[in-house]
Amino acid sequence: MDLEVERQERGRARGRGRGRGRGRGRGRGQQRQVISDEIHATVVHHVVVHGRTMKEAGQLVQPNLSRFTVASIVRTFRRENRTERQPSIGGRRRLLTAEQETALVNMVIANNAITLREIQTRIIEDQEIFQGTNSISLSTIDRVIQQNHIRMKQLYRVPFERNSDRVKEQRFQYMQTMFEMDAMADPHEYIFIDEAGFNLTERRKRGRNIIGHRAIIQVPGQRGGNITMCAAISNRGILHRHAVLRPYNTALLLQFLDQLHNNILQQEGEPGQPEQAQYVVIWDNVSFHRAALVRTWFNDHPRFRVLFLPAYSPFLNPLEEFFSAWRWRVYDRNPYTQHNLLEAMVNACEDISLESIQGWIRHTRGYFPRCLAREDIMCDVMKYYGLTLT
Repeated sequence: MDLEVERQERGRARGRGRGRGRGRGRGRGQQRQVISDEIHATVVHHVVVHGRTMKEAGQLVQPNLSRFTVASIVRTFRRENRTERQPSIGGRRRLLTAEQETALVNMVIANNAITLREIQTRIIEDQEIFQGTNSISLSTIDRVIQQNHIRMKQLYRVPFERNSDRVKEQRFQYMQTMFEMDAMADPHEYIFIDEAGFNLTERRKRGRNIIGHRAIIQVPGQRGGNITMCAAISNRGILHRHAVLRPYNTALLLQFLDQLHNNILQQEGEPGQPEQAQYVVIWDNVSFHRAALVRTWFNDHPRFRVLFLPAYSPFLNPLEEFFSAWRWRVYDRNPYTQHNLLEAMVNACEDISLESIQGWIRHTRGYFPRCLAREDIMCDVMKYYGLTLT
């Protein structure tokens, strides 16, 4: 009986530390413990010089080592007369050097629309930089790109003329005009005017649902006509807005300017409002903004002057961000008829705070130094597509 118990105890001792996910073994998928060369030498010293047992030598170092690990270290010392670990030579060598990976990343930076297959072709054809690389898989290219913090993104389309010399000069001249008006002794106020369209079928582009099920939103079956909103904002907030069930034109713009003029005159007598101030209307270069009747209107109202934004410069117009935030407010009202849509567009303007408008105006001025330096400005506010979440 005693022999049977002893045999069982001996079997359990042999089974310890053998892994396979049982007991205190390392277990499958766990990282192997790395033992430094100094610990190797210390363990050998304890066993060979001081004559300690494998178990005692393993308990004298930190972290503690099992007697099987100590036995392996001592066995290697006696066979090969070394305590240093051999370098790891397993696995596949790197296909691309650091310089070649940098060249690959530069391809993506130079052309954000480049595909993995195009990168593959360039690598194989360019034997000057990628010398000796006769084949490379798409998965390897994708892995290198991911390791260099490059991800797939939605492409932002920028017109070729966005940063031409002509446009950058227009921005520079616009900045000079703004600074000249800021230096004037007479009080003046900048008024930004722009138009934006809306349709019944337009809703939020993203939603949530259970995995495997589409995110669905109900929309009217008939698209209907576009409704156009014209708005004027300044540091005082929304000065005037007007929505119509058709595109804006010269006649509607003149009516808008007349109503804006009346609103401003009514507010001039209020406390805190400047008396006899000059008003600078800033808007884009759409054709009816330059109509002869519009120029005549400004001639008949000497306290109002007009300043055109540079071409391809939506980042200088705070109404781009205003309409972006306003569009989300309209979405939240879920209009199903043109009458409800018209009402929702007007009421949504009331949801936008004065602090937000003032912040958007300050944000446009953040681009002034770059315009003065004639820098390339690539990505900014996307016009009217609701990318600014507020």
